[in-house]
Amino acid sequence: MTTSISRRAFFLAAPGNLLLWLIAAFHMLLVAALFVALLAARPAAAEDAACTGRNLMVDLQQSDPARYAEAVKEAEATPNGKGIFWKIEKPGLAPSWLFGSMHVTDPRVLALPPRAQAAHDAANTIIIESDEILDERKATAALLARPELTMFTDGTTIDKLLSAEDYKRLEAGLKQRGIPLSAVSRMRPWMISSAVALPACELARKAKGVQFLDQKIATDAVAEGKQVKGLETLAEQIQAMADLPVEFHMKSLIETLELGDKMSDVVETMTDLYLSGDIGMTMPILKTVTPTNEDQAGDYAAFEQRVILDRNKVMAERATPILDGGNVFMAVGALHLPGQGGVIELLRKQGFTVTAVN
Repeated sequence: MTTSISRRAFFLAAPGNLLLWLIAAFHMLLVAALFVALLAARPAAAEDAACTGRNLMVDLQQSDPARYAEAVKEAEATPNGKGIFWKIEKPGLAPSWLFGSMHVTDPRVLALPPRAQAAHDAANTIIIESDEILDERKATAALLARPELTMFTDGTTIDKLLSAEDYKRLEAGLKQRGIPLSAVSRMRPWMISSAVALPACELARKAKGVQFLDQKIATDAVAEGKQVKGLETLAEQIQAMADLPVEFHMKSLIETLELGDKMSDVVETMTDLYLSGDIGMTMPILKTVTPTNEDQAGDYAAFEQRVILDRNKVMAERATPILDGGNVFMAVGALHLPGQGGVIELLRKQGFTVTAVN
């Protein structure tokens, strides 16, 4: 069996809840940084980690062209699935701009496309998901003031929720990342999952203080004397994850750990799609490599509603009065843009004309 086929076979066998965690990892602005802060140290295994992922679509296109074609067909049917940079217009207002971000520190992602950079530089106001990321220490302290969102506060520990076999699996998986189980035993499982869903190289860069894209956009804006406004608080973001059942989180945690360093391949695939602007392909390709079975359909529906769709509505509603001032550069996670319930369609319902910029 070739390496590419064995990789593909692994991912086709991967449990469906993993799909949700991959999305979650890229929807939560401060999770990895908060995880490191809670540990009060950088994960040792991530210290000198290099990014080694490969694009799974290449393997899929060669080994199963029919399945790849199905993913392409679904992506093409996704409203607003092409492009990460959009123009927002309304009569009587100076144009504003919508940019789909990716909450990572990858140098390829940090370099804004030239037209998006020009729009950022010319804008009077910058909108991001949460302006609290401008002061990471203050934001972390605010979140720690609500420990029930990130930690068990009733004496529960992770080991009490796991079978003996899963406990050993968790211990081994964390050890590979240089994280002692005792250091995270009181963390809620989604906190651990969201952090270990990221490749070691990403955790290492964040632990070293490298800004992720949204932070860089906001920090540059402040340095240029621009006004920066947020659409959500970080507590609101984390509450969305905390609202999902602990059983779902526990199952997802184990599944995420089982992937190990193969997670890098999935993240590289998502990054390549982002850089090409083919955002509508992200969900179809993830569903292809991590299929969801019928038992997990309810999990996915609840996740999509609480973590994506509900937040899309909040973003569009809170952005509207700011956009009504004109000349705004708005950056939110790219996965919030496409679809009938995406931010683009919701802004159109608010009376804006939103068109893709090539």
